[in-house]
Amino acid sequence: MTLSHSAGSLVGLDCFSSPADFPDSPVAQALRQPVLLGLFLPIQAGGWSASTLPRSTDWRWEYNRDLVLKAEELGFDLVFALSQWLPKGGYGGVFDGNALDSFQTTAALTSITRRILLVSTIHVLYGPLHPLHLAKWGATLDHISGGRWGINVVTGHRSVEHEAFGWDLIEHDRRYELAAEFIEVLQRLWTDDEPFSFSGQSSWKLKNAFVTPKPRFGRPLLVNATGSDAGIDYAARYSDVVFITSPGASHFEGAIQALPAHVARVKQAARNVGREVRTLLNPMVISRETEKETRDYYDAIVAHQDFRTPEGFHSLKSDAHAWKGREGVDPPSRRAIGGNIEVVGTPEQVVEQFVQLKRAGIDGLQLSFFDFKPDLEFFGDRILPLLKQAGLRL
Repeated sequence: MTLSHSAGSLVGLDCFSSPADFPDSPVAQALRQPVLLGLFLPIQAGGWSASTLPRSTDWRWEYNRDLVLKAEELGFDLVFALSQWLPKGGYGGVFDGNALDSFQTTAALTSITRRILLVSTIHVLYGPLHPLHLAKWGATLDHISGGRWGINVVTGHRSVEHEAFGWDLIEHDRRYELAAEFIEVLQRLWTDDEPFSFSGQSSWKLKNAFVTPKPRFGRPLLVNATGSDAGIDYAARYSDVVFITSPGASHFEGAIQALPAHVARVKQAARNVGREVRTLLNPMVISRETEKETRDYYDAIVAHQDFRTPEGFHSLKSDAHAWKGREGVDPPSRRAIGGNIEVVGTPEQVVEQFVQLKRAGIDGLQLSFFDFKPDLEFFGDRILPLLKQAGLRL
């Protein structure tokens, strides 16, 4: 990835310290786990499942606050959520468009949590957001949280979201070039001891800009989700954690066959530029004590599939690459379940599938549930102890 600049000097994040390089940082402590454990918060209506089966899952602050506090109590390492700027009505059906903002939600959580990492999903290319704003806000949250705040960098793949801010959809690979510039400017603001001026490819300009306080552990945690060549190149150079999708089917058997080569490709890309990255995957966990109870739960979710939502997804133009391998592979009922892959079974079967994901190269699991509160409770009571017995958690 080549960047040109008319003022200032951007030298690449590999020249700067990651929070993982500081042994006493919260990030370094979390990365000691054999498998990172995260929770994918349902801050949007419908959570992750296009089903009308009654459940407690709710997009509101109080519900998500309680989920995070429970996840922290259970020893989870991190939480984050999506960020979206959809038109009125969202995708339709249960995905009616009601949603909290990820940045503000995780910022609010910094003062009421003590250990868990809090990652804000932020579209860095939308609207008037300036690197100087985010550098100051991020450094502030870094201090409030004690080094537990990070950014999930999003460039935006739906044209309707760019258009909402008065822009045309930026070409796919160009978005990653601009995101790289944005993040490198952030890094300079977080680390430079002298004022920094910059003028580059983007519309962002800085003259004698300076930010205090500096982050406590080099910089905040950086995450991005991708599956494209340009996205993987960006992740290799700039991210600590790469949120990947299965390039094959969503059902476990298809995913576990496709993942090893995909994960190896992502990690090798980072090694090619002298870095190491961790991979994070989003399983939808559906589990009950017995196989029959689990299957009944799964079937009930599918039986209540909300058929109003697929049309909404398809009507909003996207150029995302990560899901292209799923076209014509997943069944029509897939959206009723949600998540990147399905991990379905008794507690023992769920843990065995997690073991297989670890062997495939997955370093972390960002979990989703259909009915978040009771399902998270069940996970903590019945599955988490088995994860420790299997050596996936300390």
